[in-house]
Amino acid sequence: MTDDTPTTKAPKAYANSEFLNSRAGRPLRILSEFHEPLDRFDRNGILDTIVFFGSARVPSQASIEDGSARDHEGLRELAIYYEATRELSRKLTEWSLALPGDPGRFVVCTGGGPGIMEAANRGAYEAGGRSIGLTISIPVEEFENHYVTPELSFEFHYFFMRKFWFTYMAKAVVIMPGGFGTLDEMFELLTLMQTLKMKKRMPIVLFGKQFWSEVLNLEALVRHGTVNEKDLALFHPTDSVEDAFDYITGFLVDGPPERGPVL
Repeated sequence: MTDDTPTTKAPKAYANSEFLNSRAGRPLRILSEFHEPLDRFDRNGILDTIVFFGSARVPSQASIEDGSARDHEGLRELAIYYEATRELSRKLTEWSLALPGDPGRFVVCTGGGPGIMEAANRGAYEAGGRSIGLTISIPVEEFENHYVTPELSFEFHYFFMRKFWFTYMAKAVVIMPGGFGTLDEMFELLTLMQTLKMKKRMPIVLFGKQFWSEVLNLEALVRHGTVNEKDLALFHPTDSVEDAFDYITGFLVDGPPERGPVL
């Protein structure tokens, strides 16, 4: 070795950002989006969740009144679902906090963005509870709201890992009006339940009868024989915060009529 021989050592593999961000490092990145949330949920005592799905574009009534909402008549009509989401999340959080035992049960979880997601996190915040935000790094939406509990805010690169955490932790799901993303999350969940790939019993509320009856014609699937009529019983349609609250809490405490409690 001469005096001018380079002495820089090669980085260790786990510290080699070029490798970790390469195609070869993809399995490690995927595993990171499993193990890092798992560790953080464990450290924060989060046992399970109530998940809210819905559009990032739905405005609050306040944003309509102050002019900051998108100028779209259809979206303005959906503002009622922002307020319904906020109220339902608040009621569910107050209920969960009043349960005996571990406070890490039935924590509100959303995609962490604006719109319906913000409303659900906001309702939990206003009830004095924690809430989770599972955001995704995409270029077209601003996925951030300030009501998510900071230590329970996550950002995912892979949609399928994000959806894994929605489903794995959930004990109940509320589906508010939404677009492609909401439909993707809804139908993946229904498929897992229909095929018994997910065996846990879980109440699913489809909130907004007029919206969903216009957007979806699921009865046509029964008529054509591509799904069974009993598959439509996988979810509970409603327009009422009180009905949604009673359905979810009743299901979690007592279970469906033919079976025992879920708690």
